[in-house]
Amino acid sequence: MTNQRSPLQGITVLDLGQIYNGPYATFLMGMAGARIIKIEPLEGESMRQRTLIGGAALPFAMLNSNKQAVTLNLKTKRGREILIDMARRADVLLENFLPGKLDKLGIGYEILREVNPRIIVASGSGYGSTGPYREYPAMDISIQAMSGAMAVTGFPDGPPTKIGPALCDFSCGVHLYGAVVTALYEREKTGHGQKVEVAMLDAIYFSLASSLGLYFASGNYGGAVNFPQRTGNTHSGKAAAPYSVYEASDGHIAILCTNNKHWISLTKVMGKEELGLDTRFDTPKKRANLSDEVDKVVSDYASKYTRDELFSFLSPHHIPCAPVRDLAEVTNDTHLHQRGMLEWMEHPKYGRIAAARSPLRFENQGLTKLKPSAELGEHNHEVYGEWLGISKDELERLKLEKVI
Repeated sequence: MTNQRSPLQGITVLDLGQIYNGPYATFLMGMAGARIIKIEPLEGESMRQRTLIGGAALPFAMLNSNKQAVTLNLKTKRGREILIDMARRADVLLENFLPGKLDKLGIGYEILREVNPRIIVASGSGYGSTGPYREYPAMDISIQAMSGAMAVTGFPDGPPTKIGPALCDFSCGVHLYGAVVTALYEREKTGHGQKVEVAMLDAIYFSLASSLGLYFASGNYGGAVNFPQRTGNTHSGKAAAPYSVYEASDGHIAILCTNNKHWISLTKVMGKEELGLDTRFDTPKKRANLSDEVDKVVSDYASKYTRDELFSFLSPHHIPCAPVRDLAEVTNDTHLHQRGMLEWMEHPKYGRIAAARSPLRFENQGLTKLKPSAELGEHNHEVYGEWLGISKDELERLKLEKVI
């Protein structure tokens, strides 16, 4: 029987996050049952200000579902006093400003810890609070450039290429969620909160594992890189083949064989069993060294069929493959909707959107009901009046004084 109590039920999070990094971490907490109070400047966080031109407002709706929205001017003395009062009652405060910004405002961790020793202050930033890069501004694309992710993306004869997804921002957000939950676990044992941080540059490093493997295998330990870093659609570590995107009769399909079992199964499906017995191709590395020859065989086969036909032929034999789909196909995907990862929502401001839930699933928690992202300051009265106990007259005064 499902217990509807969520893992983070009873946890209150003050969300000062902006754009993708911080808001995704708090979105995951909210989907796990935490109360998220999104604190924005009076004009709203920068992503809220984007228009629907190009769909730029949709990410705000996605990342800020199930959050209460309040406005607070932290540049005013009274605004900072209100934040400290909120921190006295909260479990977590999360932000992804430049390191040191909260300290400069007089609301840093040391101040917050004095009023609430149990609070966890979580910081996400581009480069972290230590090291020579700490004060550099960072966005996803700049971290892609700095981390090497851009250098290994693209084809060998082309320029470094931006990764399509905002991988650095969301990787940091996931790690920041993990840091907060780990700190909450430790607090259960010690009774004390702490400060935690995640740097985007640190968080993305492990995703370069295949490329780093090729780098060190090529005898590189510093200085100029002496091999092509960009491997296109092939394996980043040049350790497996086939491992690419192949043209079907109606589009493209990704097919990869990372071990001999995959390869032998593929040769049987293609009617090329003799290649499965050929000693020239009997290890992933050998096939990678002969990738042009391997890819030609797979390409010739794939070109005769549609994406869906190839997927239906290969999948039953446990050969890793998938059609290359566009965003219309993904947002309407039956699997994602049946699992409840996606759900069509009539957003009061943005219209019909494919709203997303957290990828995290807990056995005893049912699917969290999705609530549209709130209007700017929508919950000022509920949070400041009902939760903090500020009178109606003072709330009006704070509004006139541009504190909230």
